Amino acid sequence: MRRIDENSDFRRRLGVLSVAVAGVFVALALRLVYLQALRSGDYVRRAEDNFLEERRVPALRGGIVDSRGRTLASNRPSYDVYVTPRFLADDTLDRLLRLLRLSADEADAVRERVRSRQGAAAHRPLRILRDIDRDQLARVETERPPLPGVRVEVGTHRFYPDGTTVAHAVGYMNEASPRELEDLRGEGYAPGDLIGRAGVERVFEPHLRGVPGKQPVIVDARGAAAAPAAIRALELGHRLDAMGSAEPKSGHTVALTLDIDLQKAAERALRAQASGAVVVIEAQTGRVLAMVSKPSFDPNAMTGRITHEQLLRIEKDPYRPLIDKTLRENYFPGSIYKVIPAIAALEDRLIEPTDRILCQGYHELGRRIFRCPHPHGLVDMEQAIVQSCNVYFYRLAERVGMDRMAEVARDFGLGAPAGLGIPGEAAGFVPTKAWYASSWKEGFRLGFTLQAAIGQGNVKVTALQMALVYAAIGNGGRLLVPQIVRHIETAQGRVVQDFPPLLRRRVSVSDETLRFLTRALTGVVESRKGTAFEARHTPSGGLRQPHEPLEIAGKTGTAQVRGRQAGRPDRDHAWFVAFAPTTEAAIAVAVLVEHGGQGSKVAAPIALEVTRAYFRDQIVPHATSGFAEELPDATREDDDAQEGARSSPAVVGP
Repeated sequence: MRRIDENSDFRRRLGVLSVAVAGVFVALALRLVYLQALRSGDYVRRAEDNFLEERRVPALRGGIVDSRGRTLASNRPSYDVYVTPRFLADDTLDRLLRLLRLSADEADAVRERVRSRQGAAAHRPLRILRDIDRDQLARVETERPPLPGVRVEVGTHRFYPDGTTVAHAVGYMNEASPRELEDLRGEGYAPGDLIGRAGVERVFEPHLRGVPGKQPVIVDARGAAAAPAAIRALELGHRLDAMGSAEPKSGHTVALTLDIDLQKAAERALRAQASGAVVVIEAQTGRVLAMVSKPSFDPNAMTGRITHEQLLRIEKDPYRPLIDKTLRENYFPGSIYKVIPAIAALEDRLIEPTDRILCQGYHELGRRIFRCPHPHGLVDMEQAIVQSCNVYFYRLAERVGMDRMAEVARDFGLGAPAGLGIPGEAAGFVPTKAWYASSWKEGFRLGFTLQAAIGQGNVKVTALQMALVYAAIGNGGRLLVPQIVRHIETAQGRVVQDFPPLLRRRVSVSDETLRFLTRALTGVVESRKGTAFEARHTPSGGLRQPHEPLEIAGKTGTAQVRGRQAGRPDRDHAWFVAFAPTTEAAIAVAVLVEHGGQGSKVAAPIALEVTRAYFRDQIVPHATSGFAEELPDATREDDDAQEGARSSPAVVGP
């Protein structure tokens, strides 16, 4: 009886177990049917996605050309190294870095970038090095089969054919930082992209960079592009077609107003000087024809893999090669500023041009003695300008006053950025009585006015500003907006944006005063007593041609520098600013030589050599009309807004 019960219990448990097992198999069968019949398409697509990758195709960056279409910045082929972090073992990365022969700092930076790629980012290719040389390429290609996750692709690299020439104006590029990529999210930038850092490259970045494209590819398990045979075997061609592709759109070409021939001529003229600046503008349009800042830097090195040591060497150079001395640094103008108090006195009828003042080589004001280079005897205003007599302008300043001089200076655009559009442009500084009263412990004193009249004290200007001042004298009183870009065009040559000349305003100066100043400034160069006469009539400075007499009007300046600057000569700054010809001026030229000494002996010959090059070659024909609009006054700022300029040069970051 007990045996029968045991058998029944066993059969019952066996039945339950059989039902359970059958249920499991039914469930598995149903699941299999679900996966294969209903979800198979989804899983096939997921499997195919492991072989599909949408690669970004960089756009070709637009070129930068001079006024005659000659290339200043272009692109050349380069070999770039990419890795896929997910498939890159540590020993493989170490072997790759040894083949590339990077410095310890460079190798550590690459390791950090690779390790920072986590999650989905680890499956995407990462460019770790751009523009490797032929030796590096040969070593990597020789070893590449045993380097899984590594590939070398042909890309483009920014190239500046003239090197240091026009480096400050054109600028350079380097890699966008993570913070910049975050700020530029949605504009198509990707890690490893280069971005304009200075000059035109920075200002016109949106026009130059173009629009990246996309290209779907089939990759193997290591992230490498599969051969066409593999694509056919996997039958994934339809997926490639469905993903679609987009061709990249090349960036626009930016055509500058600069002329590379005149730029090189200005560099040659400055060749004997360690540090200085030359600006040449069209006096009738404000277009910049040449901008030389010395010493310069090589934008190819700055755009490439510049080492920390190289960058440190540039930054420690006492002559500051990264600073554009034409517009990002301001200086005491010295005697080139004397046209400002002269205009104020003539316009206010405070003195007749024929009135004479006795110069004994000094001027007494209370207990202070204000010096002149030497006694000039009795001089009128014209001879005071021709011979650069300080005493005449000390006496003139007492009549004109600080604030009236400041008013005229601001009318001519001083004390505010000239408006070229390049970031970091210095404003210079025009002091007033109120500024001295609020900024100096002893308050305002008349001696400050005397110093300002000869371009010393706290007056600061840029070379570009002074070129515009003298252009306004030579063109009949038009203060121009300086321009460095002529137009922007597509890669096919269609102009999409033009930059016609712009008139800032007409200065409040009579034609009579301008004619007088032109005559006096001509005497500086043409008169035997003129401070630039010797430079004008030397073999290096002579401008006259037998068949075409040419007169030039200008002013020399020697600006005292406060204190000795480490690593540089203990000499004054040398200035010469001019326009030519004296009737309907074609160009204005400003030359500054840092610590060069006397403007008459150092800066004047440089300016005359540049002027000779322009008129000898007729580099750029000048225009006399075509102004698009008159801009609102942007120079009459409150004194408080200028306080930061004060008595020390404004040094803006590189």
